[in-house]
Amino acid sequence: MFIINLTYTSALEKIDEFLNEHIAFLNEQYSLGNFLASGRKVPRTGGIILSNVKSKSELEKIVAEDPFHQNNLANYELTEFIPTKTCKELEFLVEG
Repeated sequence: MFIINLTYTSALEKIDEFLNEHIAFLNEQYSLGNFLASGRKVPRTGGIILSNVKSKSELEKIVAEDPFHQNNLANYELTEFIPTKTCKELEFLVEG
C-alpha cells in the first residue's frame, strides 16, 4: 500500500484550471481499483491519496498520468507501508 503526498508547486488559480482533469484521473483510478481514498490537505497545499497498487514502479507510471504531474503543478512523494492494523471496515487491507 502507498500514501501519495502531493504538494502544489503552482498557484491555486493554476491548480484549479486542471482540477476537472485531475478529478477525471482520480475517478479512472478508483474504477480500476488502484485508489482507496483521496482528498485535499488543510490548508490547501496539496492532497493525499491512498493506493493499493502493488509496486512502486507501477504507481510511478500511474502518477505520471495525473494532469497535475503532466503540467508540473505538484511534487509527488510516494511512501510505501504495510498495514498491520485497521478498523473493521478496512480489514481486507490487512488480510489481503
